[in-house]
Amino acid sequence: MTLKQVLEITDMLDHPKVGGQNVADLFTDHRHCSAAVQTVHGVKGSTDFICITIAGVNGRTAGGTNPTLGLIGRLGGIGARPTRIGSVSDGDGAIAVISAALKLAEMSTRGDRLPGDVIIATHICQDAPTLPHEPVEFMDSPVEISTMNSHEVKADMDAVISVDTTKGNRVFNHRGIALSPTVKSGYVLKFSDDLVRLLEMTTGEAAHTFAVTTQDITPYGNGVFHINSILQPAVATAAPVVGLAITSASVVPGSATGASHETDVASAARFCIEAAKEFTGQRAQFYDADEYSRLTELYGNLSHLQTVGGGVNA
Repeated sequence: MTLKQVLEITDMLDHPKVGGQNVADLFTDHRHCSAAVQTVHGVKGSTDFICITIAGVNGRTAGGTNPTLGLIGRLGGIGARPTRIGSVSDGDGAIAVISAALKLAEMSTRGDRLPGDVIIATHICQDAPTLPHEPVEFMDSPVEISTMNSHEVKADMDAVISVDTTKGNRVFNHRGIALSPTVKSGYVLKFSDDLVRLLEMTTGEAAHTFAVTTQDITPYGNGVFHINSILQPAVATAAPVVGLAITSASVVPGSATGASHETDVASAARFCIEAAKEFTGQRAQFYDADEYSRLTELYGNLSHLQTVGGGVNA
């Protein structure tokens, strides 16, 4: 069950004075986990980056060899104060991964430990700016996307699930959650059969998926259209990345308040938890390594798509 954690985190973050340290304090009394906060200032304000590590029985933190899963909550801000009063739809990605972290921490304390480590990273900003975008305005961020990646994408992550509200468009027309194909080093690979299976299991529905364009897997700042930042972690790592979108049937601005659906956020958190069990237990893969090797043999290295162009790293 994750709805309890989602309700707790949603209520906690719907407060203009709550920041990253308040979130980190939730993990103080839990065994086998740690949380660190760093406040980063940008041209448009500041935000609190938080990184939570849930240590697995045979994960790297214990000197083991099981793989590490990264869960990244991607967003501009939890709130857009003073322009908007209250929490905004854009914050659902952060709420989902923090809720997953809290559930995993509670499981770990009770003795239900995962085989490998899970690293959860996101940021907390209650007064993020907004940004003009079609068809509805975006939530902006007080820091650059490259700064987000440097604080949220960790070298120890062997695979990444990037969770992001993806409602401000006309091409996602289903309310719930949807999965992207796997993105790795500039390649858009086939959907992971293991992750599709987990998505269908955790939602109880046929899998909802979404298409990825070349533009979406290139860095922000290169002058091309991106549906949102859900796959921006893929420009900062060679690890496989999938996007988990929290979606709606109608067009909802990221800056909209009263537009979050707790049950959908709980579905996202639950999927992340089950993926963490399977991936760190080496029972699920994000991509077919042999097929990826064949693609690179045939078509070469596409990592230039991880740059802003001209060979400049993002």
